[in-house]
Amino acid sequence: MKKIIFATALLLCSALVPAQQFNSLKECLERGLENNYSLRIIRNKESIAKNNSGAANAGMLPTASLTAGYSGTFDNTDVTSRSTGSTTSERNITDHTLRGTIDLQWTVFDGFKMQANYNKLKEQHLISQTQTRIAIEDYIATFTSEYYNFIKQLLRMNNLTYAVKLSRERLRIVQDRYIIGNNSRLDLLQARVDFNTDSAESVKQFERLSTSRIRLHELMGEENVNTYLHMKDTVIYKDFTLNFDELWQGTLETNAELLASSQEKRLAEIDYKSIKSRDYPYMRLNASYGYTHNRYDINATKKRSEWGADFGVTVGFNLFDGKRSRQRRNAKIAIDNAELQHKNLELMLYADINELWQAYENNRRLLSLERQNVVAARQNYDIAYERYLIGDLSGIEMREAQKSLFDAQDRLLDAEYNTKICEISLLQISGKISIYLK
Repeated sequence: MKKIIFATALLLCSALVPAQQFNSLKECLERGLENNYSLRIIRNKESIAKNNSGAANAGMLPTASLTAGYSGTFDNTDVTSRSTGSTTSERNITDHTLRGTIDLQWTVFDGFKMQANYNKLKEQHLISQTQTRIAIEDYIATFTSEYYNFIKQLLRMNNLTYAVKLSRERLRIVQDRYIIGNNSRLDLLQARVDFNTDSAESVKQFERLSTSRIRLHELMGEENVNTYLHMKDTVIYKDFTLNFDELWQGTLETNAELLASSQEKRLAEIDYKSIKSRDYPYMRLNASYGYTHNRYDINATKKRSEWGADFGVTVGFNLFDGKRSRQRRNAKIAIDNAELQHKNLELMLYADINELWQAYENNRRLLSLERQNVVAARQNYDIAYERYLIGDLSGIEMREAQKSLFDAQDRLLDAEYNTKICEISLLQISGKISIYLK
């Protein structure tokens, strides 16, 4: 009885918690895509990569610097003449120097290394965009799976609530019959045990439902994770036509991981070009404009100012670098590895999509069978209940019919959820997971 009271208290408390209603999965996903902290972090990293992809960061623009300085001396001197032996003393001699210079340096050509660096930064920005897309697709798949898990737990809670209702009705009937002497105390105790068992399971199910609800709030970036959720959508699996050939073609064309692998290969090719740039000469321009002002205390010249420009061109060529040959060979190997990794990833995806397709097809067949089982179990329970009311069926047999109905409903929920998970995974691999946002 304590378990029943505890379950009732939990349900009452949940009713008192502020409720939040969502009309569809799309609405939940849009909220999460905007608020989720992990996605906000990955978008910030993409912004950093975008900021780093400019020409200046690749060394293609000139650099200018301004320097200024001041120096001074404060001296005392004693000068003794060799001929006369007299000493001349000077005290507190102060000289001042003021300098200012503007320097300009520009590497005009360095064997296409600047262009390679620029292309590398652009490619890294594209990789960052792809990583953001991968994170978003992973989020949609994770959230959608948890969304339908929440609906599954909610429907299972409804089934358990109905099971408790049936057990309570059976307990009432047994109590009435026990009072008039038609049932033994053993029947009464068994009915009470079954009622308590179903009530205890409903308490456990409430915990599972709460865990899933909290997880959904966490994924959506909601601060109050204890807010109760009302979902209008209470269907786990809707028949959604998938075609294997279309899924695989979509995988080859739009899969984010394959796209990232291709980008990594292009990055390796750019690194190779950067190393080859050392085979070419380089040319740098430099120019400066400066101003210097000197002020003397006892010098024949009282003050002196100088200003003007300097400029020059530097051309050079690296005659020998012992590391270049090794770095070039390693860069070629890196390109080969990137190609092998791309082919290996393609094979792994093909194996994954085949496994998921088999599981999807099997679960759809299983789903059809479980739907038929629920109909049969419902009819079996209705017949058993009518026979039980007229005393033509024992309590144990009635309990078995009730359990068969609940088990059939539970298996149907599992089949629907497993089919949905296969569907989500297939759409994610094929790059079509964003269909849940439509």
